[in-house]
Amino acid sequence: MASELTTFRNGVLSIFQSAVEDLAHQVAGRALTPGDRPGTDNHIIAAGTAAAASRMPGAAGPLPAAAAISDKMRTCADLGLQYLDALARGNQGAAAEIKGKIAFSECDPKWIGTLDEYAKYFGPGGGLRQIPYVRAGAVGNHVIDLKPNARVAVIGDWGTGTAAAVELLQSVKRQKPDAVIHLGDVYYSGTAAECDKFFLQIVNDVFDRANTGIPVYTMPGNHDMYSAGSGFYQLIKQLNGGAQQQLASFFCLRTTDGAWQFLAMDTGLHDHDPLHVVDVLTFLEKDEEDWHVERIQEFPGRTILLSHHQLFSAFAHIGPRDAEGNHHPCNPFLLASYNRFAAAGPGRIAAWFWGHEHNLCIYQRYVGLQCGRCIGHGAIPVFDTDKPYDVADGVLDPPQVISGTELAADDGVYAHGYAMISFDGAVATVDYFQGASDRPSYSEKIPAPP
Repeated sequence: MASELTTFRNGVLSIFQSAVEDLAHQVAGRALTPGDRPGTDNHIIAAGTAAAASRMPGAAGPLPAAAAISDKMRTCADLGLQYLDALARGNQGAAAEIKGKIAFSECDPKWIGTLDEYAKYFGPGGGLRQIPYVRAGAVGNHVIDLKPNARVAVIGDWGTGTAAAVELLQSVKRQKPDAVIHLGDVYYSGTAAECDKFFLQIVNDVFDRANTGIPVYTMPGNHDMYSAGSGFYQLIKQLNGGAQQQLASFFCLRTTDGAWQFLAMDTGLHDHDPLHVVDVLTFLEKDEEDWHVERIQEFPGRTILLSHHQLFSAFAHIGPRDAEGNHHPCNPFLLASYNRFAAAGPGRIAAWFWGHEHNLCIYQRYVGLQCGRCIGHGAIPVFDTDKPYDVADGVLDPPQVISGTELAADDGVYAHGYAMISFDGAVATVDYFQGASDRPSYSEKIPAPP
């Protein structure tokens, strides 16, 4: 598991991890390579991971053994993280003091140069620099066509650039999709280099897109916004051209027979704060929500909603506790958006697929949504010791998963996977695949409303 990524839901820690990986490549004299990212078997990566884990327990992925990290390397990583954190907080005095400690230590001089390069994602007074979000007015009524009876692959939290991610995409390829949609997160922090090496180059190579032209779409997760969307907005300009161009972080894919449409929403924009992440309740911009309402109202067919973040969860905490110390399973802002969408197209909201949690959760009907589906199990490792199907502490009235649909575990590690949605007139069949198997672990039909 040493080549698997370890990730943190924290902007400063994620940018620090991007910098540490860059440093590790510089020291090794090699470039970022799709499908071959160093893990905690690399002593620099291990030290950086340990430093991050000391700040935020509960990482996703393997943690290095303390004995594998030298005291010197751990000190350098700790000082480096302190330096970057001071810059993120706009504390220039503290940053200068820590920089002096690094400069006069036994740490490689590349630590300072590399960290300074990644500090560009912070504003001069701290916090994240402005994200180049595209407003709904600039998008207009732009809709991207899908052929009737299309087969669409949906994957979540996939952008690790690891061998496991490549293998999953090869499995997707064997299903012969007409289009691929990613629900967000390129790790560690969605820098331009990470989006290029660990997303664009891999999808281009696996699908031979220079010859096949298979369109690939993506929406932002929180990790994509930790670098202020610098890589994400460059990526969507490069993924597709012409009529298939994705103009913004949200979009509409619509079958030309008028039967189905996907509405992809930007929930990553408001989950980017480098310093405050635990109690974040993300939401849609009002003009973007209005844009989705218009697409629903003008379309007689059925709509599948897509986002990175969950509408609800039984297995993760969404937002802060209430006055009684309990957690509510729904994001109230996204629930309000859903209710507005449902009112705009009565009986025509067929499903909502999201990621964020690195799990497969096929929920029973909840808060009026017939098909709420979490498919964030694209590439981040989850271990049986993580107990991903234990209801999170203090969650009131949690939604229930459909029995028998949970992920399988092999040697203590849960399977990666994806969903394949196939349209046939007014009916959609959803097949859920795990690992390298070409046989779905579970299938369901989303029928036309009665």
